[in-house]
Amino acid sequence: MKYVALLSGGKDSCYNLSHCNANGHQLVAAATLSPQSGKDEIDSYMYQTVGQDAIEFVAHALEVPLYRRVIQGDAIEQNAEYGSRSAGGAGVLGDETEDLYTLLEHVKVHHPDVQGVSVGAILSNYQRVRVEHVCHRLSLTPLAYLWQRDQAELLSEMIAVGIKSVLIKVAGIGLTVKHLGKTLNGMQDTLTRLNSLYGLHICGEGGEYETLTLDSPLFKHRIVLDETEVVMHTDNEFAPVAYLRIKRASLHPKESSTDSRVEVPPLLEDRFVLEGYENRFSGTYEPTNKPRRVPDHPSTHTIGPWLAIGNIHPDPSLDSEIPLAEQVRNCFIQLQGILESHDLRMEDVANITLLLPSLAPEVFTAANKAYAEFFGASPPSRACVGVDLPEGVGVMLECVACKDNTRRALHVQGLSYWAPANIGPYSQAVTVEPYVFVSGQVGLLPPSLTLPSPPSLALETALVFQHTDRVIRAANAAGGHVLLSLYWFTDDADTIHIRRACETFCEETPTLFLVVASLPRGARVEKQVLVHTGEFTVPDEDEDTFTQVSRTPEFLSGDIHTKRTQISRTADFLSGDVDPECGMAASSEMIPGSTRPSILNWQISRFDVSGTSPPAFWDTALSARLFHRVEADFSSGCAFDLRLRGSSVSRVLFEDRATPATTSIPCRYIGTQGSDENWDWAVALVGVS
Repeated sequence: MKYVALLSGGKDSCYNLSHCNANGHQLVAAATLSPQSGKDEIDSYMYQTVGQDAIEFVAHALEVPLYRRVIQGDAIEQNAEYGSRSAGGAGVLGDETEDLYTLLEHVKVHHPDVQGVSVGAILSNYQRVRVEHVCHRLSLTPLAYLWQRDQAELLSEMIAVGIKSVLIKVAGIGLTVKHLGKTLNGMQDTLTRLNSLYGLHICGEGGEYETLTLDSPLFKHRIVLDETEVVMHTDNEFAPVAYLRIKRASLHPKESSTDSRVEVPPLLEDRFVLEGYENRFSGTYEPTNKPRRVPDHPSTHTIGPWLAIGNIHPDPSLDSEIPLAEQVRNCFIQLQGILESHDLRMEDVANITLLLPSLAPEVFTAANKAYAEFFGASPPSRACVGVDLPEGVGVMLECVACKDNTRRALHVQGLSYWAPANIGPYSQAVTVEPYVFVSGQVGLLPPSLTLPSPPSLALETALVFQHTDRVIRAANAAGGHVLLSLYWFTDDADTIHIRRACETFCEETPTLFLVVASLPRGARVEKQVLVHTGEFTVPDEDEDTFTQVSRTPEFLSGDIHTKRTQISRTADFLSGDVDPECGMAASSEMIPGSTRPSILNWQISRFDVSGTSPPAFWDTALSARLFHRVEADFSSGCAFDLRLRGSSVSRVLFEDRATPATTSIPCRYIGTQGSDENWDWAVALVGVS
């Protein structure tokens, strides 16, 4: 695609151009934001303004037109998020971010074929979120190939590829005026040493230093600083703040042509490489019948500030032939009403599971377009799968919401080497302490958002595990503990390989393998997890003060071979004096003429936190996803007459207790870790406390 470069003149913005070039994109213009005339630098949260007196030379060296705008706004919105979570929300009036919007809008007038924006962000969520917000409003794609890269590796790569940048500002401990004008190559050892001593960011991501690039592989000319002046801002013995004022500079022919190729990081980290998988497709079957019962009304359940809503589907009074987009809108209008009745809004939603009859491109696009009408900045995390919905039902969804001011989203919309940008109106993860709801991850190649070619189950699966791991670590720096894993895939022959991958990566958590009709972009596997930070606040011995403690969940599982009349007692195995978070039960029922006994398999992740008296699991169960085989005929008098609302199973599992919000999901195959059973049904329960 054709793109415009957001230029600060520094090493990061210039090095990212080389990666844009390596990924086949074409640079057509540069854009920059500058301080007002007469000011060398301003205190901006968003932009590097020092060195702006030489930015014209950088654009000339690249031989592209430069578009400039003076920064007029201030850092009004300083929170992690930018813009409203409400649908249709614009920017913040008077904020310096809106200067970027005006600048790029102007660029598009002169270059209407521009589709992308090069961004040199490495770690700054503050900058990334705002650039992405502007790009989304202008239908531009951020190109951020340095995002989440290791800084030491990046610095070495920049030097090796021929990026010649000099320090033009110092503001970190251990850096002094004598370091101004030094090259990256000359400073590498010093920066590495200061990182070891004081934790200084090697690439200056903490604002410890700024640079000006004098040469790079994409430069047609090199820049020479003919005259500079040191300006002392703050004279501190340990961490002075000083910068170079560029008084005169000039362009010179490059002595020799440089290789513009850059080192692209490996697609997979070594620990995620999988080998020995067969890539042939066995093909999946089409069920001979679809679920016959239309789902009941939406199911809701509240625990404290948490609300779960299940089985949302279009109003039965609607014509079943209306377009899918209208059915999606109808579901969200219902959702809005239910939320409002519990004093919640759409921006309080943390996670959504969206069920469609197919994920063919035209269906996925239509659903996303209607879906996007209900969310603004930082939308909920999401899993989207195609399932065999009952006749006449075109959409179903379930959600979890919480009234909590600490809610934060990881919503990455740019192309990078890190993990896939969102391919719909959802965030990669939403954190409502202590839970992290991670969106379903498919095995897309992050730089292109395409599946591996030629097709490779091994590579798709490895990418799914790596993407999930990277999203978890980006959403919560300390990582977390996976409490529940759902693997959606489209061919039951892949089950053995996905199981083996779970064993390879030593995953020990309640796990379900679910075969459905289709997945986004034609993927073969999608992974969805719920994560707990493992952080708890417990009272001290005197009970007047509290201490923060970290805990690791315990995983328990087992099989119960029982008569039907005894299954209702299995709840005893999942309760106790612990703080459980996620549980799962799967069952294979007797069929007429069979001598095989019923089996119930149960798995649970739970925390045992000393000093607390948590309730039993069933009292903390907020939501239940009831997976059942499409072919299973539960209307013939079996002990579990599985109505789509799940009422019979609810009676078995919960007896007279309050029932969690239940969503029924038809599947073509249901499996668990450690068992070869093709289960008739499974219930995944999520508890909060």
